[in-house]
Amino acid sequence: MATTLQARIADALSRIRHPRTGTDVVTAQAVRDVATTTSGKVRLTLLLGAGDDPALARSIRQALETLEGVTEVTVDVADASAFEANRKAASRALPVMNQQPAPQRVPAPTPVAYPNLGRIIAVSSGKGGVGKSTVAVNIAVSLAKSGARVGLMDADIYGPNIPRMMGVNEPPSVINERIVPLEAHGVKIISLGFLIDADQPAIWRGPIVMKIITQFLRDVAWGELDYFIVDMPPGTGDAQLSLVQATQVAGAIIVTTPQEVSVGDALRGVKMFERVTVPVLGIVENMSWFECPHCGRPSPIFGSGGGERLAREVGLPLLGQIPMSPRVMQGGDEGSPIVVADPESSAARALSAVTQRISERVGAPAGR
Repeated sequence: MATTLQARIADALSRIRHPRTGTDVVTAQAVRDVATTTSGKVRLTLLLGAGDDPALARSIRQALETLEGVTEVTVDVADASAFEANRKAASRALPVMNQQPAPQRVPAPTPVAYPNLGRIIAVSSGKGGVGKSTVAVNIAVSLAKSGARVGLMDADIYGPNIPRMMGVNEPPSVINERIVPLEAHGVKIISLGFLIDADQPAIWRGPIVMKIITQFLRDVAWGELDYFIVDMPPGTGDAQLSLVQATQVAGAIIVTTPQEVSVGDALRGVKMFERVTVPVLGIVENMSWFECPHCGRPSPIFGSGGGERLAREVGLPLLGQIPMSPRVMQGGDEGSPIVVADPESSAARALSAVTQRISERVGAPAGR
């Protein structure tokens, strides 16, 4: 039985199969520069080639997070060919490092300001299935209903659901080498879902994610906007880092459910944005209770109070609690957000109130 953290990590890595080589990731020399701190933080580099599955990074992170003594896991994904061209193969020993993060090999790009986009707001979550895209869509539409000029970017490139939720899905036109966003409910929209087939899996590595997000910011004819809502993929991965490296984000919203598992993942999302100096505007608790469509009686099927406890723990406001209603789910499937389909419903009123609090916290766009 492993008695040290380094030995436990080495043992766990030796059990993870590399899909391309059929060997474990250590034997395949895909894992490099494994380092630990005395507090249990683990950082390593994963080398991926053009044909490798990026899900391997998630498998490694999840395997290490379950180990006794591990408090945090960071997996830096690097291009295998570029890594080998610039550096000799490193030892796979597990040194103990100090509390400071490992130095960056390549300087992070300087964020570019896009003043025409107005206030850029990221809607994120620690895990999938909490209704993050539903919240993002209804915030965007609520802002547009108030008279604001709004853009909505679907940065959830692994599961682009915005086209279905907004009721538009066709290849956008290109004029003067710029992509023309589609429009629905008064909101300008761009999504990878417009550009790939519905059954095509998005298997992207970090550099490609950065390129897609940068292109959506730079090469789309957004015009002049007041608010730019970005629906992020769940978790704390390449897309979140790419966004904050590409432009100046005014603030982030963390969506969670009352369930403790969701709250724990949301906490990591808060910490991630804080680490990259993006202000977190607050917490939105979705699916706070199930609202009976017949009698309106609330049933807290996912527990209660999780969002409030998270907000209190991190010192952030709870922006609102959104009830779970069949009308919300139906509207998402049919491309009619609840704030449009049934604006007087309790869910729509709660989402409108959340939108108002967000606009108050982020401030009015310049010139408004």
